[in-house]
Amino acid sequence: MNWESYSHQKIKEVVSNALKQNLDYREKPVLGLPASYLDPEVFYDDAPFLKDAPFLSTLIANPNHIGCHTLNESEAAFIGTHQIEKELIELCAKEIFEGGDEDFDGYVASGGTEANIQAIWILKRYFEIEFNAKADEIGVLYSEDAHYSMPKACRLLSLSNFVTKVDEETRKVTQESLEDCVAQARRAGVKHLISIMNMSTTMFGSVDDIDEITGWLDELKVSYKVHVDAAYGGFIYPFSTEDRSYTFQNPKINSFTLDGHKMLQSPYGTGIYLTRKGFMEYALTEEANYVKGKDYTLVGSRSGANAIAVWMIMRTYGSAGWKAKIQKLQKKTDRLCSNLDERGVSYFRNPDVNIVTIKSEFISQKLAEKYMLVPDAHGDHVKWWKIVVMDHVQQGLLDRFLMDLDSELLALR
Repeated sequence: MNWESYSHQKIKEVVSNALKQNLDYREKPVLGLPASYLDPEVFYDDAPFLKDAPFLSTLIANPNHIGCHTLNESEAAFIGTHQIEKELIELCAKEIFEGGDEDFDGYVASGGTEANIQAIWILKRYFEIEFNAKADEIGVLYSEDAHYSMPKACRLLSLSNFVTKVDEETRKVTQESLEDCVAQARRAGVKHLISIMNMSTTMFGSVDDIDEITGWLDELKVSYKVHVDAAYGGFIYPFSTEDRSYTFQNPKINSFTLDGHKMLQSPYGTGIYLTRKGFMEYALTEEANYVKGKDYTLVGSRSGANAIAVWMIMRTYGSAGWKAKIQKLQKKTDRLCSNLDERGVSYFRNPDVNIVTIKSEFISQKLAEKYMLVPDAHGDHVKWWKIVVMDHVQQGLLDRFLMDLDSELLALR
């Protein structure tokens, strides 16, 4: 895992050169495109600060990143910024997820939800084309802690879902529950499963034991493909763990979802979908005849500025700088957990993730509302409250929370 940190000057130069390679609506006789730069009556393109603001300059230039630029062709009008997105996909696949010499496809999506739906759609088409499977012969297997985009994808794609139980304390998928789901799927006539592995769940930061789960599936002789939902964990877990099972070195893994607008603090609309070469083609929309290179994505037209934003952040830090940032967040999270241990407060935390989820018996509604803690379910039956130690969470804020928690615990005694 190694990529270079760029200076602000170099980032400006790279983005500026990319925009120069793109179509300039002011200089070219453009008649055929249903697009233009942002409306200058509202978004001033002559603001003096733009020369030092690569992201904002790209936003105003408004490049369309329709299609998948890691494939052979894409719209020539925006070739410059398309190349930056292509570099970003390669960086994520090969450096973060240890792709080695293998080639990968992917794109910057609207978020983790879209990327997860894209993954399930592609694997559905894979089973339909390669195994002549019908939709009712394909199912999706995931845990009860998985993101709500999984049932959403199943409803959109008319796929059956099979939800495994997890242990309440460890948040691990149980073998008994998985075997029950497989048996249920077989009774329903399902022959192929799309298995979703969580690399940090949204609520708990829990990480599925991929080797154990795929081992169970193999023992049961299941036909399956694995997609990893790393929407939250993708920009933290690979930098904080010794676990190498969640990389492209693991032949069981077909694809990953990441989300830049969480840990990476990029603008909303910066999910990332990564897949092994040869699978993106299953999402080809042949009818997109007027799009150069056709379209393979769920969303179609999308902002090129979002891809530039993610690339800028990753190039600003470099791999060493990003690791240092994650280590700093982990130390704050470790300290919070030590303080909770001293107070006898029960919580769940994966030691390689910066999410701490506290049992509700230790947190009042008033305290949760004051610090904007997130419940596992809104309403009268809250079991857990979540703390996420993000970049804005300073030690002083955690100390104030602990002081207020002490007051509540004292009152309980």
